[in-house]
Amino acid sequence: MAEQRTSQHGRVEDRPPSGWAIGFTTFAGVLMIMAGAFQALTGLVAIFENEFYVSTRNYLLQFDVTTWGWIHLLLGLLVLFAGFAVLSGQTWGRAIGITLAGLSALANFAFIPYYPIWSLVIIALDVFVIWALAAHGRDITR
Repeated sequence: MAEQRTSQHGRVEDRPPSGWAIGFTTFAGVLMIMAGAFQALTGLVAIFENEFYVSTRNYLLQFDVTTWGWIHLLLGLLVLFAGFAVLSGQTWGRAIGITLAGLSALANFAFIPYYPIWSLVIIALDVFVIWALAAHGRDITR
């Protein structure tokens, strides 16, 4: 359904949603699917191959690598499924997507000592997803 606006002459005009906004939201949904899959893979590696990640000492959130693996696996699968909900135009998918992208960014911030470059890349993707869903998410449902 197109957005309705009133013109200067009192007529109601239908304005189609912006192509850029739809593109950003679709891209955010695809990024959520990809980032969720990558994060789930990161979790699987941490669960099955403990020595793959090397941790630094004296870090505030010092968990076992297997614990981080389960956190990343579960969070990654949730982000992946929320990405499919965003692409299908679900409003709840946008809300959950914003929440999960924020949680994913926080989890990757805490995971920086184990895999710094990868964590920073995922944080950047999460910030873009939050922006795209918050600013342009409503246009994909039209």
